[in-house]
Amino acid sequence: MPIVRAATVVPPGGSDHRSRYNFIADVVEISAPSVVYIEIKDEKRLDMFTGRPVTASNGSGFIVSSDGLVLTNAHVVIKKRDTIVKVRLHDGTVYNGVVEDVDMQSDLATVRINKTNLPVMKLGCSSSIRPGEFVVAIGSPLALSNTITSGIVSSANRPSEELGLHNKNMGYIQTDAAITFGNSGGPLVNLAGEAIGINAMKVTAGISFAIPIDYAKEFLKKAEIRRKNKGNLPSTMESPKRRFLGITMLTITPDILDELRQKSGSIMHMIKHGVFVWRVIVGSPAYNAGLQAGDIITHINDEPVIAAINLYKALEGSGTMKLTVVRQREVFTITVDPED
Repeated sequence: MPIVRAATVVPPGGSDHRSRYNFIADVVEISAPSVVYIEIKDEKRLDMFTGRPVTASNGSGFIVSSDGLVLTNAHVVIKKRDTIVKVRLHDGTVYNGVVEDVDMQSDLATVRINKTNLPVMKLGCSSSIRPGEFVVAIGSPLALSNTITSGIVSSANRPSEELGLHNKNMGYIQTDAAITFGNSGGPLVNLAGEAIGINAMKVTAGISFAIPIDYAKEFLKKAEIRRKNKGNLPSTMESPKRRFLGITMLTITPDILDELRQKSGSIMHMIKHGVFVWRVIVGSPAYNAGLQAGDIITHINDEPVIAAINLYKALEGSGTMKLTVVRQREVFTITVDPED
């Protein structure tokens, strides 16, 4: 009678099984130490219980130079009077931060902390990514440091024209990895542990966008030139001066409107144009006027808002702004006075 040798059974929780399928954990182990939590404190507004400055805004960032340079989104650290920047490292230590460079067009900024010998995030190449690639988003949603979500690249180069965003020269990475407020500024990482994008915004569940890392590399290069030239840059590298409103927004394009209608019953079919308010900074003019995340701005001073650029242009002017707002099934006006 022939003898048949039985196969060796590997337990479901065995080390071979884990090493084969826990590739996300490997990515996190490489990348997470260089990710930071960023908090903007408003010294003019104190918590009634603790007496400490309240948090006006928060987000994430990642270390790009071992001497304390952190890359993040501009909308995370946008300067407002009487605010201070706090940066919490992976080990829990907290440092004061100084905003060094801001580019509102690309929504990128750098923050400097007084610390050396820091772990640095590897920067990949966003031009080589493909739809369907696995990616990992690392950030601090709801102030929870180094929260991990994963997904795939839905589109490697979603043109800004399709999103109605004001930077017409940028194509965004679209992913279904969950990106929330606190993830803003954190890295979108490939399976090699390299940052290939900077988490920027979420439209709705399954639709999020990241700024390609190649744009960030160019921004960092310009920032280095600025430092070497003691703050001086050619005028072509400067952004127009705008007043501060305190929101992050996305133009309501037909494609995005269709997606929102499918995923949210609160979007009214009467809306044909406008901007979707994704985030409102606590203590900002928009916040004080009553604007909320999820609102849709359809008009400014009775003029239709076709794209986000209309609001940006209005902020280059002066005086108060009357906003027509759609909130679920209500339509009303809000008057807001942006800060200089």
